Amino acid sequence: MNTILTSDRLVIFRNFDAERRLDLLKEVLATDGIVPYLGPGLLRLSSPQPTIPHTPEAVAAALNLRATAPSRIRTNMWSVAQFIEQRRHRRTLQTWMAEIFAAPVVPTMLHAWFATLPLSLIIDSWYDGTMRAALAETGRTDVVEIQGVTRANEFGDIWTKSYDLSGRELELGRAARTVLYTPHGSVRPAANFLVSDSDYVEVLTEIDIQTPIPEVVQDRRTNRGLFFVGCRFDDQMLRTYARQIMKRSHGPRIAVIDAATLTKNERRFLAANAITLIDMPIAEAVARLAG
Repeated sequence: MNTILTSDRLVIFRNFDAERRLDLLKEVLATDGIVPYLGPGLLRLSSPQPTIPHTPEAVAAALNLRATAPSRIRTNMWSVAQFIEQRRHRRTLQTWMAEIFAAPVVPTMLHAWFATLPLSLIIDSWYDGTMRAALAETGRTDVVEIQGVTRANEFGDIWTKSYDLSGRELELGRAARTVLYTPHGSVRPAANFLVSDSDYVEVLTEIDIQTPIPEVVQDRRTNRGLFFVGCRFDDQMLRTYARQIMKRSHGPRIAVIDAATLTKNERRFLAANAITLIDMPIAEAVARLAG
């Protein structure tokens, strides 16, 4: 079958219908009708073994090489980061995260293609800065990046900071043709990371009323859908953030994931949030979109 509706109300496109859906998606992206939401799975397009971590578990493993956490939390990135922050200080955690993500990653053909489109908003949910690099390579001057920042280093109600592509910090609310929103922070240009449990405790107490999400992001998602690519939702933190960012978005909502690898929680999340699934290997989907 090319299209199925599962017992948990998840719509899955396969084979010819998946290809047709991607062709339509390509047209919608070119006219700024949908927001790309990028995940760390895109790193595997450049290499089966990326030079920087491409999962929260891989970040936890890299942090454990620097300070071994208790076994009960050793595979949980947020808990390991909290352990380091409490034992070694926040600056140590920030320095180690910057080291872990220091290696530059060559943008994929998808990043390069997105950088040429007249997109109002791009959301990048990982720390690597690859989408930023792709935009910088075009020489564009009409892009502003808004990064989530930890409250540990700030005084007052500061949830985000804004930068141009040269790395210069800007006033919040600066107008731009394209806003690159990195809600968890990014290694470049200032090593801002939301990564420890305490970082998210503060954000999650406010995110239901949308306070940490910049107004420009809220405005630009309103009349658009979201396209999740390179994303997985097998962790409660990732699901919570994605749910709040897509809140009040118009739709459609589409994700490219190999359906055979979905966890029960992922299936429930996709169905509950009306996210249509394109069941296709990510490399194949990217080649059809941007090749």
